[in-house]
Amino acid sequence: MSKLYFYYSTMNAGKTTSLLQSSYNYRERGMKTLLFTAAIDDRYGVGKIKSRIGLEADANIFSPTDDLFEITSTEHEKEKIDCVLVDEAQFLSKDQVFQLTEVTDRLQIPVLAFGLRTDFLGNLFEGSQVLLAWADELKELKTICHCGKKAIMVVRLDESNQAVREGSQIEIGGNDRYISLCRKHFKELVIY
Repeated sequence: MSKLYFYYSTMNAGKTTSLLQSSYNYRERGMKTLLFTAAIDDRYGVGKIKSRIGLEADANIFSPTDDLFEITSTEHEKEKIDCVLVDEAQFLSKDQVFQLTEVTDRLQIPVLAFGLRTDFLGNLFEGSQVLLAWADELKELKTICHCGKKAIMVVRLDESNQAVREGSQIEIGGNDRYISLCRKHFKELVIY
């Protein structure tokens, strides 16, 4: 029975590396994977998934209006898809998460979605919120704060390396803009 998995964490926990490793494992066994990444994240080029350690793969991009069930169904008719993998899953819409449940329930294809749980202010992203509610299995990928405790929060930094306390929920960036912290250190920088 196919399932929808949500692998979530803060920045720098290895989400993309895990996604690419999972895809490689399927392909190594002669199976086909279908990869998606958010169109909004073009740091490495449009339709590219790239990890901090240098692994990369081409992917289909998704925008908020794309129907992931239809795209997957069309590709599956051309050639059997054995697994769908979604990078930057926090950027999925509620409808797209529903579409991914249809991929697992109607097409019987497992879906592995990887993304951030919360934004730089500690609020859930829409895609993450719905995945936390609807995924069959939740898997936390862990990383650590500078103090050694588990990091569960993300802080956005400005040009002077100061914590940002307001702004748009979505602003693409990597280690140059975001750091992962434990709740205590997050509160010290953002709340107090």
